[in-house]
Amino acid sequence: MKSILVIDDNRDIRENTTEILDLAGYKTFSAENGKKGVDIAIKEKPDVIVCDIMMPELDGYGVLHLLRKNAETQNIPFIFLTAKTERSDFRKGMEMGADDYITKPFEDIELLNAIEIRLKKAEVLNNMYPSSLQGINQFIKDVKGAGFMQQLADRYDIESYNKKQTLYQEGKRPRFLFYIVKGKVKGIKTHEDGKEYITDLFSEGDFIGYPALIEDKNYDDSTIILDEAEIMQIPREDFLQMIFGDINIATKFIRIITQNVKEKEERLLSLAYSSLRKRVAKALVDIHSKFNTEGENKPIEISRDDIAHYVGTATESLIRTLSDFKSEKLIEIKDGKISITNLEKLKHLLY
Repeated sequence: MKSILVIDDNRDIRENTTEILDLAGYKTFSAENGKKGVDIAIKEKPDVIVCDIMMPELDGYGVLHLLRKNAETQNIPFIFLTAKTERSDFRKGMEMGADDYITKPFEDIELLNAIEIRLKKAEVLNNMYPSSLQGINQFIKDVKGAGFMQQLADRYDIESYNKKQTLYQEGKRPRFLFYIVKGKVKGIKTHEDGKEYITDLFSEGDFIGYPALIEDKNYDDSTIILDEAEIMQIPREDFLQMIFGDINIATKFIRIITQNVKEKEERLLSLAYSSLRKRVAKALVDIHSKFNTEGENKPIEISRDDIAHYVGTATESLIRTLSDFKSEKLIEIKDGKISITNLEKLKHLLY
């Protein structure tokens, strides 16, 4: 059972608030002033703290300051409950590390929604995400699912794209974070000699374009639609607010991206030094994982040219290697679609 600490010198508000939370299934603690509130917070370590600003002995800002200095309480979500609505008070609280404000008088559902969002946020931050593209995407999905962007959801446009249509171009300034509702997309770079290299592949549920948004720079690759696609466009400002509005989220997100960059470097090393067979095997495994959820084994439906561009080899060489894999019963090819029949062996190909 999640626990909530309510700190408020107004007896009626304090008791009414704890009653609401009790009825909602939370375990509650309460304190009539800031000093007692700090003591209870350190002793009980509640999951969320709801605290008034103007109180005797120690005001809400003092409570927040002391709890953020304590290693055992510094990450507890903190919500100010206040009748003060001046912007300077909001700004001061946020700069000190408050997570949210609720202005008196408030509706029961407003309080419960705020607490639920903070609990989901804490769960997201405590999760361990893999340092892969899938880990980044899952982290963003969890952040979105935790309610940080819920109020903006109805404002997002979903655009339809045709096969081979460009989503964004290398060198252009980013204006949106893109979310794939339906379809597949490839990221590409084109060399001076005109040869295309696929930097990444994306499918339903993936977000595209966040590195350029975070680094505030032009796109360093282009993206092309592989299938008929429906793509949600999330304005740049909304995405940056979601990520950088909370230092904990920003830190975790950047850490995951850093690990993902290392994985891309390893892929480049593989392209440079691995045998063609191992490169093709790795590409098939990568593509399979990108276009399948755990336990699925849908066939690979992208073109031989695109697979070759992902591997970094000629299409003819790719086709010969696929033929070898088929003979070795590592894959099946039917109607031009590739199905992996021995995923583990492909993952650990010896030569």
